[in-house]
Amino acid sequence: MTEVFTKPFIRQEPIPESAIAAAVEVLRSGALHRYGAQPSQVAALEIEFAAQTGAAHALAVASGGYAMGCALRALGVGPGDPVLTNGWTLAPVPGAIAAVGARPVLVEVGRDLCIDLDDLEAKAPQANVLMLSHMRGHIADMRRLMAICDAHDIAVIEDCAHTMGADWDGHPSGRWGAIGCYSCQTYKHVNSGEGGLIVTDDADLAAKMILLSGSYMLYARNGTAPSEEVFARHKGTMPNVSGRMDELRAAILRPQLADLPAQVARWNERYRALETGFRNLPGLHVIDRPASEGYVGSSIQLLADDPEKIPGFIAGCAARGVDWKWFGHATAQGFTSSHHHWAYVEAQSLPQTDAVLARLLDMRVPLTFDLADCAVIARIVAEEAAESLR
Repeated sequence: MTEVFTKPFIRQEPIPESAIAAAVEVLRSGALHRYGAQPSQVAALEIEFAAQTGAAHALAVASGGYAMGCALRALGVGPGDPVLTNGWTLAPVPGAIAAVGARPVLVEVGRDLCIDLDDLEAKAPQANVLMLSHMRGHIADMRRLMAICDAHDIAVIEDCAHTMGADWDGHPSGRWGAIGCYSCQTYKHVNSGEGGLIVTDDADLAAKMILLSGSYMLYARNGTAPSEEVFARHKGTMPNVSGRMDELRAAILRPQLADLPAQVARWNERYRALETGFRNLPGLHVIDRPASEGYVGSSIQLLADDPEKIPGFIAGCAARGVDWKWFGHATAQGFTSSHHHWAYVEAQSLPQTDAVLARLLDMRVPLTFDLADCAVIARIVAEEAAESLR
């Protein structure tokens, strides 16, 4: 009898009971605006996230995309300015660059799915800012990357939508560059539906981003606000681009952030089970993770030998309940797109990236799956690979 997997790949775990209780308390208070509640859940979240990441300053905002746009504006990026970024990422990353009128300069990615550091070094003279995407949780050699950027006086913004809780050489993701941006959207590592967090050690950048987020003259109520002296340098110069996080989302997030280390361990247990099951299958290759990378296995990627055989393999798996995304589609599919689909980005030649994307398969690893589920998925994938990819 043919085995079929029946659990959905987009179902998340329930919000923790402690978070639900905190949310109900906020709703009963009626004080949902971050500057209308005293004490503030948002301010407490900022204090806790700054401590968790080791940052001097944290800011809670409306989304991860807003976080990236806010970071770009704080660094002075504006119309026509070139910004380096990965040739493989999700649309909100080049979208944030385009939204401030800047021009994405795409950098090749390699078989390890990380930004190609040789291509980065070659293109470094073209821009003063790198929007680095740790796409699908794959972290480049951050020591070499920062050495390249420091040598060319490039400010680094880290897009950590897929690496909250991850690290390189024990140093948290988001804490290598000038600014780290995180997403709290439903399919990320903490879930408030939408939401974002920003961290930095630079007091001036922190003050600018707090003012940008719509603090009016209430900026001192931010949980990790710099001194009044710092704000005095920037008041009246930063536009109000309202993107504050509300009290309800912060109440939902605080218990989840406290549980993040345990959740990371659970994700990685599932990831390793799938990785073992997928290794050495005909026509497929796992992505080996560097020893220095402390990853969070909330998704898993494979490279196929023959792109022409991928549609049949995906269809065979889908018929048995196993859901793959493919970055080689001619058109954007759901959340999955490539640089060819971003009409707001100037067309650029990325032959290495295109060769990788043509072979790239991507699977979510939700925590609603257990190890027995991972074993079923691995068996189905093995059978379909033998049928379609050999």
